[in-house]
Amino acid sequence: MYPSRDDGLFAFRVRPTPAGLVKEGVSRRYTAITTIGLATESEADVAATLGPVTARALSERLTQDVDGVANLGDVALTLWACAVTGHGDRDAALTRLRQLQPEAGALPTVEVAWSLAALCLAAAPGTEALRDRLASRLVGALGPGSVFPHVLGGGGVLRGHVACFADMVYPIQALSFHYKATGQRSSLDAATKGAELICRRQGPAGQWWWHYDWRTGDVVEGYPVYAVHQDSMAPMALFALQEASGRDFREPVDKGLAWLASSPELGGGTLVDRGAGIVWRKVARREPGKLSRYVQAIASRAHPGLRAPFTDALFPPGPIDYEDRPYHLGWVLHAFPADRVAGW
Repeated sequence: MYPSRDDGLFAFRVRPTPAGLVKEGVSRRYTAITTIGLATESEADVAATLGPVTARALSERLTQDVDGVANLGDVALTLWACAVTGHGDRDAALTRLRQLQPEAGALPTVEVAWSLAALCLAAAPGTEALRDRLASRLVGALGPGSVFPHVLGGGGVLRGHVACFADMVYPIQALSFHYKATGQRSSLDAATKGAELICRRQGPAGQWWWHYDWRTGDVVEGYPVYAVHQDSMAPMALFALQEASGRDFREPVDKGLAWLASSPELGGGTLVDRGAGIVWRKVARREPGKLSRYVQAIASRAHPGLRAPFTDALFPPGPIDYEDRPYHLGWVLHAFPADRVAGW
């Protein structure tokens, strides 16, 4: 899992080189997610992953300078890590979260959802009002197409109607947590609508598609398809809703995992590289830059039903993005703790 460096943070990513896998950069955010994933693992497995570093040390490293962190998402994930590990300075993370005012202004939906999840799990006295305001903010943002927007309280002119898969799964998960904590029906209803939408739109081979129209719920652009969506992000959101509602989402989860095992875009191949001991990041289109998603965003902005018809023919999916990031593995552990794997 790309063990932490001397500065106490995990790498941003690993990439292959002729000399083998090489770590690049560091990431506070990915360190927090990795810590969340490790929280459900046994001490022996954590030791095998981290060596002399402990989950306690990771949590304490994250809170050591949290009062100077400007990114809401990083602070929210730090609070979440403290909540599930029982380590680190939870009060410092909570204080910084309050200072960043997740209930106001234009903010990424993902970061507000992480804030709600962290508050639900931390269950700190005096945070109930903020927790409930964040839940209401997410519920109120759900669009007519049962899609959560990319940004709460704002959005671009050309792509403001486009939300990505992450904008769906994290609110589904956080609102499911909120319903379990409070019994607030509106949170469960919004999470259910979002989950039903992504399940209806799931690809024929189990692909969890990338971009959605906030207005209609239609897929704007399907690619890239990310491994992390298939084996962790979709499962953890649907499992959270399953635990809150009692509904069974195993079928779409199984379909998503089946795509990862055998992808038609790869001729039945897979992103799982057993020889390298890694799962590569995604299957993308053969295109310059991110052309297809921008073209489809502009077309759908002109009319909700309009799509550029040439993308599949000119830019077929197939290229693999040969990198992986530690948050992927952290969310895998979070989605599939040992007790869930045993019953699978």
